Amino acid sequence: MSKGGPRIHALAVYLKSLQLFSYERLRMAMRDLFGLTISEGALMNMFKRTKPAFEAKRTQALTALRQARFVACDETGARIEGVNAYQWVFCCKQAVVHTAAFSRGAQVVRDILDGHRPQVWTSDRYSAQQNHAYRQQTCLAHLARDARFADENSEDDAPFRLRLWFDRAFALARDIETAAVSTVRAKRRALERDLTSILDAQTVCPLTRELLDKIARAREQLLTFCDFPGEVEATNNVSERGLRPCVIQRKVTNGYRAEWAAHFEAGVRTVIDTARLAGAGPFQTLLQVLHA
Repeated sequence: MSKGGPRIHALAVYLKSLQLFSYERLRMAMRDLFGLTISEGALMNMFKRTKPAFEAKRTQALTALRQARFVACDETGARIEGVNAYQWVFCCKQAVVHTAAFSRGAQVVRDILDGHRPQVWTSDRYSAQQNHAYRQQTCLAHLARDARFADENSEDDAPFRLRLWFDRAFALARDIETAAVSTVRAKRRALERDLTSILDAQTVCPLTRELLDKIARAREQLLTFCDFPGEVEATNNVSERGLRPCVIQRKVTNGYRAEWAAHFEAGVRTVIDTARLAGAGPFQTLLQVLHA
């Protein structure tokens, strides 16, 4: 490899995976910027050659995830070889692991964790996201959106009371690291007491009844963050931020033409997002991986 080889490789990966260049645009950029004539096939072969380097780093991130006490997880749809598939993300304080799979089932989580059971699992209420840890924190943002929708479409006052309840829960989550332990306990007791009152409300509205039943089923998972201040968030925003590039990729490119490309980009995103936790920039991270 020439002296400029790793930098050219890193730039190609950066433009393809982070800036979502198509192979045609990437080929034109290499020609116009550097005078390099590279075919689309050569670019694909370049990425295939670099795939093991990212897989090695992804394995390190996976090892850290399998030791984490607190894990957040989410998934979004994808297209791989013209078939519906899913992009998963697993987040902890030491690593961010992306994976592509043709399944949205719980087996994907079991395969990633490989027997590890975290202290707390943060996710939405999807069934495949349940029972992977000793404790669960349901994303309050998802339920708050449901409460807002019910409030806008129901004449009952229970959804409005729930919106106020979620506002108080979010305020507690924001201040929990600086508030006194006694204050957190008092506010938690008040939230639990008021939630009991709201859930006991009588209603003939199907929308409100469905909302109350959903929150009742998740009740034991709503305030878990109070027991782990600074460690567990009340929402799953960290996972949603991790998946945002995957969503954009799906909308821009309509998916992956080859399965290896989906796994390759999962490795790239794992390496970049994990390095970002330590303050490292994407391009410098790519250079370090390809120089190793």
